[in-house]
Amino acid sequence: MTDTTHTETDEASDGEAIENPTIAVTGAAGYIGSRVVVEFQEAYPDWELIAIDNQYRGQVDSIGDVDIEHVDVRNRDRLEDALAGADVVCHLAAISGVDDCDENRDLAYEVNVTGTNNVAWFCRKTGAALAFPFSMAVLGDPESFPITADQPRDPLNWYGRTKLLGERAIEGFADGAFPAHLFLKSNLYGEHVVDGTEVGKPTVINFFVNRALAGKTLTVYEPGTQARNFVHVKDVARAYVRSAERLVEQLERGETGTETYEIASDEDMSVMEVAEIVREVASEEREIDVDVKLVENPRSAETMVEEFEVDISTARRRISWEPTESVAESVHRLLER
Repeated sequence: MTDTTHTETDEASDGEAIENPTIAVTGAAGYIGSRVVVEFQEAYPDWELIAIDNQYRGQVDSIGDVDIEHVDVRNRDRLEDALAGADVVCHLAAISGVDDCDENRDLAYEVNVTGTNNVAWFCRKTGAALAFPFSMAVLGDPESFPITADQPRDPLNWYGRTKLLGERAIEGFADGAFPAHLFLKSNLYGEHVVDGTEVGKPTVINFFVNRALAGKTLTVYEPGTQARNFVHVKDVARAYVRSAERLVEQLERGETGTETYEIASDEDMSVMEVAEIVREVASEEREIDVDVKLVENPRSAETMVEEFEVDISTARRRISWEPTESVAESVHRLLER
């Protein structure tokens, strides 16, 4: 892992103690952001929370006693007004996913690149700390295993390219001005509930579960042996809380620059293996029999590697983060509904 953390500052924090930090979450109405807000509420009820989202893919309007303010990260003036007073910004607003970015290339650039620059510029001007996920998509085909964040960047799709531009921008803005954590994050799965609302996303595991519940064939893109690392949304959300704890300490010490963390799990399995788990659990739990079928892969711009082990030792050591959820247990819970 390559870090660029420094102790010197320019226009950044002056190293004062922060008793009850103010945490801002962009993309707070979305799949990950809403869970991040919940995790902060449960872990630190005395901390102040700012939640913003433009509701492009939002699934909730409020979380507990926190109302989500309608703000678009592309509008710098409104963004800076909304973030005013934040000690740490968890920047989760994004056009996420390969298909969405390919179909909305201009929008993906404006949100993922321009919007991220706007957030990072706010942090540089105010000294607020920043946590930002930039996705495994920046790597393209990993060169070696286990995967680490210091591997070369070679994105295979527009999503990966926009996230790479965001990563590079934050590295530049943070230098000498504020501390930032960059998350090389693997494939998410799982659902969660926010104030009675079930929040989810059609990730590959959720997709298979929903098809199984409908009694439909589980379609696996050829060759089926392509592997992914799967990490639960709740585990990822907890990483932002652990990250914020460290970022507050770094602000108090006057540190600046970036640290990069691999956020993944110990489960790296093929897409076919995942489909088989869902098929078996659907039969056991719901007595639903579904088939698994290989179909032509419409995505040429994605990695087809057959292993996807990720080294998460840095996150374990520096922010005391550990994945706790498993694919099989999550599939059981989803199919027990």
